[in-house]
Amino acid sequence: MKARIFQPAKSAMQSGRANTRQWRIEFNPATARYVEPLMGWTGSRSTLGQVSLNFPDKEAAIAFAEKHAIDYELEQPRPRRFQRKAYADNFAFRRENE
Repeated sequence: MKARIFQPAKSAMQSGRANTRQWRIEFNPATARYVEPLMGWTGSRSTLGQVSLNFPDKEAAIAFAEKHAIDYELEQPRPRRFQRKAYADNFAFRRENE
């Protein structure tokens, strides 16, 4: 059993950073997915692909994985790129016409 530990990104519907400080562990499914022949739905014999657990910090997620002998892959979050903007930049002479 293998898991992925990561810090989820904010959704496109969020402007703030609420609920992005938690860490999540998701399990990779043990078996491959298949297409059900009658309806064409995608199925799997493993239910671990549906399980995700939230933790308050990275150390708690790693401790959980090590306690239960789960192989894990840790993904560090990308640093935030913050671009300073001023209202006056909307009227700057150097601005390209869009």
